[in-house]
Amino acid sequence: MDESPPLPLMPGQRLARGVCRALRQFDFVAVEELVPTPGLRVDVMALGPKGEVWVIECKSSRADYRADQKWQGYLEWCDRFFWAVDGDFPIDLLPEASGLIIGDAYGAEILRMGPETPLPAARRKVMLQKFARHAALRLQAFRDPGVSVFQV
Repeated sequence: MDESPPLPLMPGQRLARGVCRALRQFDFVAVEELVPTPGLRVDVMALGPKGEVWVIECKSSRADYRADQKWQGYLEWCDRFFWAVDGDFPIDLLPEASGLIIGDAYGAEILRMGPETPLPAARRKVMLQKFARHAALRLQAFRDPGVSVFQV
């Protein structure tokens, strides 16, 4: 069994951790790196107490934001979309018609709510199932690191 220490978190991963922590104050639960459909992987997907589905894309730099060509594809998989950045990020780059979260590894604050575009019922059901499976697989990997959680 490999007992090497875990790799340090990348800047976007640290930001995602702070966002997930902050969302708990609104009674949201979150998972990281969820794939809503092949070819897309959201940084954070959050599930609210009334079944709301939020997607949060964490950007650690201007270059990281400019390299993201897929973010508009995330809009059809959530009720609200947010950018999460740190306090040094040039927020004027971000579209105003999306939510904005400023944070760090330990917490975050919602500065602007993303517009609400409710998911169709069938898509919501799919996303809730994906969220549940993703969370269960992550928990299984945590509890039993020797078991592969990758789907075949």
